[in-house]
Amino acid sequence: MSMLEVETDMLGRPVELYYEDVGYGFPVVLTNGWLLDHNMWEHQVADLLDKGCRVITYDRRGFGQSSQSQGSYNYNRFADDLALLLQGLDLNDVTLVGYSMGVGEVVRYMARHLGQRVGRLALVSGVAPSLVRSPTNPDGVDESVLEKMEADIRDDRYEFSSWFADQLFEGDGEPAVSDATKRWIQAQTRHVSTEGMLAGIQLCRETDFTEELRAIINIPSLVVHGSNDHLAPIAATGDRLAKALPDSVYRVYDDAPHGLFVTHAQELSSDLVELVKTPPNVTLPAARV
Repeated sequence: MSMLEVETDMLGRPVELYYEDVGYGFPVVLTNGWLLDHNMWEHQVADLLDKGCRVITYDRRGFGQSSQSQGSYNYNRFADDLALLLQGLDLNDVTLVGYSMGVGEVVRYMARHLGQRVGRLALVSGVAPSLVRSPTNPDGVDESVLEKMEADIRDDRYEFSSWFADQLFEGDGEPAVSDATKRWIQAQTRHVSTEGMLAGIQLCRETDFTEELRAIINIPSLVVHGSNDHLAPIAATGDRLAKALPDSVYRVYDDAPHGLFVTHAQELSSDLVELVKTPPNVTLPAARV
């Protein structure tokens, strides 16, 4: 449990990232999703440790226990913070795992920092290449949905967090998780700055990673998405992401919601372990779609 200083703000105060570094062996770095923090990965951390990995989780700036730095919530900053973390811990041949908003962070890192220190890549429930509806993404989320989310956050961010916890695990059948698990998710959202919450929506609105995905070449890559994802619909995100990375392995989890790190925890852990043990520039086994 440590803090890494990544810069100072305009008043000279340190901007720090909270991270946890546990275990020995193959290094795996996991980035958190929008509104969540490093705790979201507790199932995967335990499984990866059991398989001989060194696991590093951290909170994006403005999230969890990391600093809330005004006016600095953008993908360039996030990617630079990630670069400083990998450098500060002197990590090499890293399996880098992005989830949801964190997928954008990882893609920007690969393009902006040329994939330095990274040996394998996992993109889980991602918002890339883009989330919003457009001529090139007709299945994307409508602008009116984003506008309502922004209004609801400004009106009552805690009620919005309750809605988010529901949507994270929303499916077509019975509730996928217990009320206690939803409360666990809501507890994570309390530590996100309001500015960080709103910035995440704006980033989804204005960012398209199509060109940056071209930087991901000659590296074992895994794309994971749930077929029943209500927050990042698979046709708008996962399907297009896998197509943009033709050499990647694409795992579609049947009936899985956006929060598959909980509902399909063991399956995700198994796929991540399989990826970690893949030698560089070696093709993974055939996709399970």
